[in-house]
Amino acid sequence: MTTKKGAAAIAWWRHVVIRWWSCKCKCQWKLKLLLFLSVALTLYALFTFHSTHSPPDISFSSSSSSLSPSRHRLLRLQFDGVPKIAFLFLARRNLPLDFLWDSFFENADVANFSIYVHSAPGFVFNESTSRSTFFRDRQLKNSIQVGWGESSMIQAERLLFDAALEDPANQRFILLSDSCVPLYNFSFIYNYVMASPKSFVDSFLDKKENRYNSKMSPVIPKEKWRKGSQWITLVRSHAEVIVDDKVILSAFKKFCKRRPPVDAKKGKLNIKLQKQHNCIPDEHYVQTLLAMSDLEGELERRTLTYTVWNQSATKMENKGWHPFTFNFANAGPKQIKEIKDINHVYYETEFRTEWCRSNSALVPCFLFSRKFSQGAAMRLLSDGVVGHADTSEV
Repeated sequence: MTTKKGAAAIAWWRHVVIRWWSCKCKCQWKLKLLLFLSVALTLYALFTFHSTHSPPDISFSSSSSSLSPSRHRLLRLQFDGVPKIAFLFLARRNLPLDFLWDSFFENADVANFSIYVHSAPGFVFNESTSRSTFFRDRQLKNSIQVGWGESSMIQAERLLFDAALEDPANQRFILLSDSCVPLYNFSFIYNYVMASPKSFVDSFLDKKENRYNSKMSPVIPKEKWRKGSQWITLVRSHAEVIVDDKVILSAFKKFCKRRPPVDAKKGKLNIKLQKQHNCIPDEHYVQTLLAMSDLEGELERRTLTYTVWNQSATKMENKGWHPFTFNFANAGPKQIKEIKDINHVYYETEFRTEWCRSNSALVPCFLFSRKFSQGAAMRLLSDGVVGHADTSEV
């Protein structure tokens, strides 16, 4: 359909053309003028249609040199070689467990992996800031300041995926925190991840915490709202979906915001502040985006990163969940074996048991774990968790 203005113009020109054509004059110059006016009328109608019906521009404002969707797909289709896993680290500044990861990557073929680190703007991984050569100069040059529980966290994730997508050999993408550790050696993890054609995304219905904001409804219907761990492993096509998204990210930036923490200086004002809507973007964004894209059938709906959650309560009766930190004493062989022996995950809100399988065989659910202190990581290294060859197959 054209605009009212365009329709009126077309009607007027049609009237002029009919009267012109009805006259007996056969002058050649008038015929040429008639042809010119017909072409001009067509161009005008097309211009008014596109200028009125173009979709609104909801842009992702970052310093990322984003690839266009067509280029992402072109790189994927053109790739023919050894597939790599892109290890994407979200770090506050440095990587305190780099010595453990150094041992992990040392036992790998450099053709099978790549490393990207999002750190604080201006922080550089070099000889003075990293003990591992694998991480030096692997930081993003366009990193942003990240706040916990803010949309800046998912923007940082997008920057990592965007950078990794520039290498067509990167076919799997693993998002990790600076406190994550591997539970197996590289060959085991590589074979495990590559064996599955699906992404590993912890995703379930959020029925208890009421984090969905009804103001999202024009863009994100409530039945598509999902929750899960931000520590995900994606196939390339799903990483493209995240980087190319503009609409869902915009809705999250507007309506999914963390409730401000309790501040003793604010006194009774805290009671009012704690009544505000509370939403943690990084626990919902990827899950909801993939649900909105009808891609849940292409997911293993579980994370590969193990986390132990401790519940605590403040004086304001404001309950919160915090990840348990492993230290040297509780990161021994017994505790690690207990994590490795987990072969299913139960989702209480959906009454769903997710059995961890590969080619119909039960496999360990978790390849990584967090949060580990430096002491705990040193014990893993001394116990040979990542340093020795692992002949087991997925």
